Amino acid sequence: MRQGSIPGAHGRVRPLTLLGDPILHTPSTEVTGFGPELSRLVEDLFATMYAAQGVGLAANQVGEALRVFVFDCPDDEDVRHVGHVVNPRLVEADGVVIRGPEGCLSLPGLEAGTERYDHAVVEGVTTTGEPVTIHGTGFFARCLQHECDHLDGTVYADRVTGWRHRRLLRQVSRASWRT
Repeated sequence: MRQGSIPGAHGRVRPLTLLGDPILHTPSTEVTGFGPELSRLVEDLFATMYAAQGVGLAANQVGEALRVFVFDCPDDEDVRHVGHVVNPRLVEADGVVIRGPEGCLSLPGLEAGTERYDHAVVEGVTTTGEPVTIHGTGFFARCLQHECDHLDGTVYADRVTGWRHRRLLRQVSRASWRT
């Protein structure tokens, strides 16, 4: 039997912020208030991530310029990692650089080969201010790096180079969601 409630069960699904909105290219602000509003935001992030069938979601992807992200992501051994980080810092990204398919809920339906390290460590705090350190390998390491990038004002498309970047930009320009 699972202890506690399911993340997002009490949250509301918020509209996703799509590529082209300036908030996605603006560094997010450190969280200073650890009250019920922050807990509601985390619940909303989980609910929105699950509704969109994602594996991670940063607060700026729902229009909140705060340093918070949630995740429900497997690693390469299919171990599921579920949680959230407030004021995350990517303190390690090392190991082998792997170019793998990467998508984003703010660029729906698109993906491109993006280089990421296969190991990452993120430090931050929980909604109650308790310190947390998250270690990720494989696909989960990719997720941690991707979400930290969001909070620094970077989307994965900014990391794609060469012909992959040109192809992704063409796909973005033709996307039905593009405003």
